Amino acid sequence: MACKSVGIIGSGAWGTGLAQALARGNHKIQMWALESEVADSVNNEHENKKFLPGYKLSSNITVSNDIEEVATGKDFVIIATPSIFLESTVKKIINVPNIVDGTSVIATLTKGFVPSENGPKLVVQTIEDCLPECYKGCVVYVAGPSHAEEVAMGKWTGLVAACENPKNSIKVRELLHVPGLMVFSSFDTIGVQICSAAKNVIACVYGALDAITETSTIFGDNTESLLMAAGLNEIQTLGFAMGATHAETFTSVSGVGDLDVTCKSKYGRNRRFGQDIIKTDILSKFKDIDDLIANVGKIGYLPEGAIACKYVHQIAQEKKLRLPMCDGLFRVLNKEVTVDEILKEILKQD
Repeated sequence: MACKSVGIIGSGAWGTGLAQALARGNHKIQMWALESEVADSVNNEHENKKFLPGYKLSSNITVSNDIEEVATGKDFVIIATPSIFLESTVKKIINVPNIVDGTSVIATLTKGFVPSENGPKLVVQTIEDCLPECYKGCVVYVAGPSHAEEVAMGKWTGLVAACENPKNSIKVRELLHVPGLMVFSSFDTIGVQICSAAKNVIACVYGALDAITETSTIFGDNTESLLMAAGLNEIQTLGFAMGATHAETFTSVSGVGDLDVTCKSKYGRNRRFGQDIIKTDILSKFKDIDDLIANVGKIGYLPEGAIACKYVHQIAQEKKLRLPMCDGLFRVLNKEVTVDEILKEILKQD
């Protein structure tokens, strides 16, 4: 693909890692950052010292604190903000001319669910509800087993570009056809979104088990594999209940691939959060799950699964789904039970 102009709305680790990958394809990248220190460090030192320290960035990447500037005149606009800030952020770019007339292709990297008066909403629905009508069914969801650190280094990574509009899926797939990335198209936008959000919940539970396994005489590698398989079943149950259309979504890179790396990688924030529940008693800082979400900044990193857990719980109750691991994490974060009690329930130990 010829060189394209890309605006990335959000300068966290994943947005920065993808920016570096796109820069390797000679695309011109401008990121939006809320923090002035991020703009300074990237523009002057070619490093995002706040969110992705230690990785040298291409001179093709610049950062601005003006969100409309970053979205203006771009061939592609990629939204990479956390789910809790998604709606308010997207509303800041809806008057940009190339978005008003629909000439920019819009994709998103955001994981999780978005709260609303009518219950949790999916990321793509939230974005499309904010944008002009021409974007209905046209926003592309990008996901897969993709820790930002390895994407920034150029290590081979598989992604899925999911969209109801096949032309837009192909356009984003072609944009991402750069050294180090292998990208597949999907029409199952709902299924891919559910995989991307719910695997973080499972990874929190996996991390807690992983910490316990270090000193346990009854839990080990076999137990962790059992837990991961059970978690994949819960993700699939939730996905089909929400409207997923393809079983292979859950057995491909967007499903089992993303779950595996999120649970096992040393870079995984959700795994780390689960470990911290056991090793540092991190939940002692919060009185319940709502207090945790409201003060998530106190953790020092963003465990998206801890936030998504609340919304998975709401959906499961509404749709009468049996999701023992997701429900168990909700009760742990809400200070109703301990991790040990939940693991015994899940593994049916007396």
